Amino acid sequence: MELKILKQEETPENVIEHSKAVCKKAMKIAANFKDADKDLIKKGALLHDIGRSKTHGITHAVEGAKIVREYGYPEEVQNIVERHIGAGLSENEAIKLGLPKKSYIPQTIEEKIVAHADNLISGTKEVDVDFDIAKWKRKIDEPEEDIKRLIELDNELIKAFEDE
Repeated sequence: MELKILKQEETPENVIEHSKAVCKKAMKIAANFKDADKDLIKKGALLHDIGRSKTHGITHAVEGAKIVREYGYPEEVQNIVERHIGAGLSENEAIKLGLPKKSYIPQTIEEKIVAHADNLISGTKEVDVDFDIAKWKRKIDEPEEDIKRLIELDNELIKAFEDE
């Protein structure tokens, strides 16, 4: 269903392929969390970049949340789509970027998993946190808070399970 909606919204093919890769990575991460809603993660991961059918700017998350709302997806999916940008954005960061004033920091385990899976996929290739840190240092003015949240997400979702 989600792939059909992506195509219906004329989402670029490379974005659809990226979303499939993010979904695969998210499901790998989710395997470590027995209480995580896997169906919600799958839907959110596949739809996280649907807003790129309208814009490739930072507002794609807000646009995407509107689109999935129009298709009748529950608030949980809308939140995944809206809060997947990087490791989230604080209210102040959102304002600086021209987004509506609110926090875009992932709250639920499902939101965190999709956001971080997106961080760990560049195009369709898996990357590591160091790749993101280097990219964010080049692209973002004052990336310290973003990097701190990224490392916290990685510690919670990935590093905590590496020694098992």
